[in-house]
Parts: sequence; C-alpha cells; structure tokens
Amino acid sequence: MKIFDSHCHLNLNTYKKDLRAVIHRAHAADVTGMMIVGITVEESRQAIAIAKKFPGCYASVGMHPHDASACTEEDLQILKELAQAPVVKAWGEAGLDFNRMHSPRDVQEKWFIRQLETADELELPLIFHERDSEGRFLEILSAHYGSQQRLGVVHCFSGSAAEMTAYLKMGFYIGITGILTMKTRGETLRSLIGQIPLDRMVIETDAPFLTPAPDKNHTRRNEPVFVRTVLYKLAEVLDRDPEALADTLWENTCQLYQISEPINRDSPEELVS
Repeated sequence: MKIFDSHCHLNLNTYKKDLRAVIHRAHAADVTGMMIVGITVEESRQAIAIAKKFPGCYASVGMHPHDASACTEEDLQILKELAQAPVVKAWGEAGLDFNRMHSPRDVQEKWFIRQLETADELELPLIFHERDSEGRFLEILSAHYGSQQRLGVVHCFSGSAAEMTAYLKMGFYIGITGILTMKTRGETLRSLIGQIPLDRMVIETDAPFLTPAPDKNHTRRNEPVFVRTVLYKLAEVLDRDPEALADTLWENTCQLYQISEPINRDSPEELVS
C-alpha cells in the first residue's frame, strides 16, 4: 500500500531534532509520499532542503495569510526563484484567515491575489488556506480565476456543503485531515464526505497540528505516519476497502501536484533501520 500525506509541515522546528526518525516512521507505515508546505520564505527554503534530501518528499513555496503583514514584492520574487527547484510541486499555503487575524483583512487579500497571479504565471497548483472568510475567499477566487479551471486543493476543509460544492465546481481537490476522526468537531465533515467525488479528495495530516483520534491520546505532535489513521477513518465512513482507497488517493495527489517521474535529489538519504 502507498499512502500520500498531501500536506505537512516537517519544516517547522518541532521536528528539528528527530526529522529522520519521523520520516522513517512514515515510510515504515507505507506513507511514502509527503508534501512539505512552505508558509514563509525561510520555511519554504527549509521545505525544499528536506525534499531534496529525503525520498518521497516534495515541497511547496508560499506565504501563509498569518504572515501577510510581513510579505513584500521582494519576498514573492525570492519565492519565485525557489520554485524553480525540481522538488517544488505547488504554491502555497496561501489564502485568507479571518479567525485569528494575525494580519489585517486588506493585507491578507492583497497578498492572496498576488500569490494567485504568481502561481498562475508559474503554472503551479495552489494549496489554499481558508478560515472564517465569510465568502470573501470564494469572491476573490471567482474574480481572479473565473471559469478557467486550475489545479488546487482546499487544505484542511471544514466548511459548509455550499462552499464544498463551489470548490468542486472550480475544479479543486478537497483536503481531508484528522478532523474527520474527531467525535464532535468532525461530525459535519463526516456528513459531507459522501458528496465529494472519489477522484477529488486527498488526505493530509497538517502535521504537527490536528493529530487524529485516537493518536492524539498518546501524543500532541502530529506526524505524517498518522495520515494512515485518516485513511482508515475515511474508508470506514465511505465503506471502502482501505488499500483500494489508498491507491485512488495516491493517484489523486500525484495528479494534483503533477508528480509523474522520480526526482533526482542532490544527496538522497536512504531510510534504513
């Protein structure tokens, strides 16, 4: 079985001391594909460095809406240059977050639009972040993407049926996290799962966040290995064979990120016991 964690943050400091062990645990559990997501210039650099070193790892570059206040045109230019690395397969995580408001709305919107334009220029799939944007996220996508369908994924989907339908009409994939496993918080998501076409969903951990149940009873830090728990819960909800579902999700993720051939890495590291 091959399992792809379509969104994780192994470039954060929480993995600094045991990154190799984290990736080894994932590989040992059949999680042999991992997208390491950039959320600032520096963390995009780190994502690329990790992806160059470890087999099965890929990277994205981008600026998270939380950090929009610090973004500059120079940063976008640096990210564009970083995106030339063969291991970079997506742009993002980019979008709007009107929940925590670490950056003002107008600033978030400005740099979201600029990142949409940049990703379009580079012909890279987009990894979207949306939280409590009250429809503004969809308004911006509609205005800047219109009827032209482009590859992208709504990461960590936890929205409404209407929002999900709109995303699917735009051609986007839906990212399913450990929220699916949570008794109360995941109730709405479980009720909507059956409405997502099988060929339009991917699974993710968002590690180190959103550790699925029951793994969160043993550790607060999420890891790519736990995407296997998301897979099995999804298979249960959909009444599908987990291995067959894993194959479908693997193909979906490779289609999303346009991954077809193995990457020649600078200094590939063998993961052996």
